Amino acid sequence: MTLASMKRKYEPRRVPDQTVATSAMIASLSAEGYDTVDAPFGHALTRAAEGDDRVVGLSADLSKYTDLHVFAKAMPDRFYQMGMAEQLLMSAAAGMAREGFIPFATTYAVFASRRAYDFIAMAIAEENLPVKIACALPGLTTGYGPSHQATEDLAIFRGLPNMVVIDPCDATDIAGMVPEMIAHDGPVYARLLRGKVAKVLTRHKPDYRFRLGKAQMIREGRDVLVIASGIMTMRALDAAERLAQDNVDVAVLHVPTIKPLDTETILAEVGRGGRLVVTAENHTENGGLGEAVARQILTAGHTPSFRMIALPDEFLEAGALPTLHDMYGLSVDRVAESIKGWL
Repeated sequence: MTLASMKRKYEPRRVPDQTVATSAMIASLSAEGYDTVDAPFGHALTRAAEGDDRVVGLSADLSKYTDLHVFAKAMPDRFYQMGMAEQLLMSAAAGMAREGFIPFATTYAVFASRRAYDFIAMAIAEENLPVKIACALPGLTTGYGPSHQATEDLAIFRGLPNMVVIDPCDATDIAGMVPEMIAHDGPVYARLLRGKVAKVLTRHKPDYRFRLGKAQMIREGRDVLVIASGIMTMRALDAAERLAQDNVDVAVLHVPTIKPLDTETILAEVGRGGRLVVTAENHTENGGLGEAVARQILTAGHTPSFRMIALPDEFLEAGALPTLHDMYGLSVDRVAESIKGWL
């Protein structure tokens, strides 16, 4: 190390401006008719870190695409750019957790669930360390195709002991989940919506707030019970409003925490009887919310009419998101059409 490099080492780090426009293929998810909040994750993490010196942020060269750039700009001395090395990212986060920090490691969901899984399992989950993994582009939220579509991430992390799994619906969920992730003494995997994120839940339920491990009824209905997570709660609510015009009354139960699952609330709603039960998720039909709910229903002795809205067990096409969502049954039109066809 030269004298010049030693001097640079102790200079305050400068984070470059990262407000460059992003590609339409990974832009914010369209939510017509809803107000939006800009970068709710980045701002929520910054607020939390202002009151907790243990919070740090790490990125695998994707801070701009996970909204961590907001945190990086506000707190450059607590931001760590690890480069395109997700295994190193997770290992470094584990090491920082061992030293008493609460690290938030951000990347794309495919890179955490596929590329860095063994490091997460061995360095983080087995040791039950408080590393928080927040990942953008979950499920079918990009048109880039199988290399970037994390359609099996929930199944992968549901199977990992000690790991809490969150699938937020909107900006309210994201802002609310950050402090609860910090408060949870263990590892958490959270899906992440980025950019201009819709504010959905409080429009339908003004007193809604995120509660880790709790499902909440957002809309009551007598004919159909939709149990949904992530962006599919938004789609279910929009489909319910459309179906109401045809005198189909749809209830929507939002389940933002996939693990641990709020079995008590789910079984209480299913146990009311007389309703078609539908799960809706932005994830493969294998190993996600639908199978988790079905297991709980059956083992509790309930036998309602049951259907699943989920992605197929295949590598998906690339293209524009509205086209893909319609193709794979995630659009409002297709959700409404499916539910009406099952009645």
